[in-house]
Amino acid sequence: MSSQPIIKLLTGSGIGPRRQIAAIIKRGGIAVNGEIVQSFNQPVDPVEDAITMDGKRISARAEPIVWLMLNKPKGIISSTGDTRGERTVINLLPEKYRHIRLYPVGRLDKDSTGLILLTNDGDLTLRLTHPRFEQEKEYLVRIEQNLKPEETTKLQKGIHLDDGQTSPAKVKAVKHPPCSYSVTIHEGKKRQIRRMFASLGYRVLELKRIRLGSLRLGALREGEIRELTAREIQLLKKGPRI
Repeated sequence: MSSQPIIKLLTGSGIGPRRQIAAIIKRGGIAVNGEIVQSFNQPVDPVEDAITMDGKRISARAEPIVWLMLNKPKGIISSTGDTRGERTVINLLPEKYRHIRLYPVGRLDKDSTGLILLTNDGDLTLRLTHPRFEQEKEYLVRIEQNLKPEETTKLQKGIHLDDGQTSPAKVKAVKHPPCSYSVTIHEGKKRQIRRMFASLGYRVLELKRIRLGSLRLGALREGEIRELTAREIQLLKKGPRI
């Protein structure tokens, strides 16, 4: 088998998402044939070379690359780690995908619904989550009452939260019962949409993500999963234009 860059091999083998693998390499946690890996692009042969992570031998067998879209229901955790017995997006996977280590791209909190991408494609995950790519995420929102014009303007200009100023958001009224607003952002602050509205005195009653970059939820029902089409994958990899 031919050599390939260590970070591409490990992410493609389902060892972990690209950011996690990159962090481990930076702290010197990965070695090849006893030598600490210094570069993300160090060539490695998964058959001939012995790869260890934090001193433990790992197998970097290639797994098929999978791209799945899930319409996450309420009550489901967007995580693959320890959730104290709570159901996760991984628990919703059909049996044929259970042997593949897939990771959610971006998070939705437990009470939110909508589009989650599950994949072991590290390069695509980076493109969709790294701030420099400014990938848009669109949400439908329901609050107790209508926004005042000046409040809409504040959201559109950016809201000051305790972890910094948000970038300008796109906000528009929509007729999509029970939700009445569409909000588009390109950041990923924790519970950002809910905190933006809370700063204006509103509690978000419903929050549903309907788009990630060029990928749209469409008619996929809650709890359902489907594979992305070749066209959808191609558009996601092209960049943030929609």
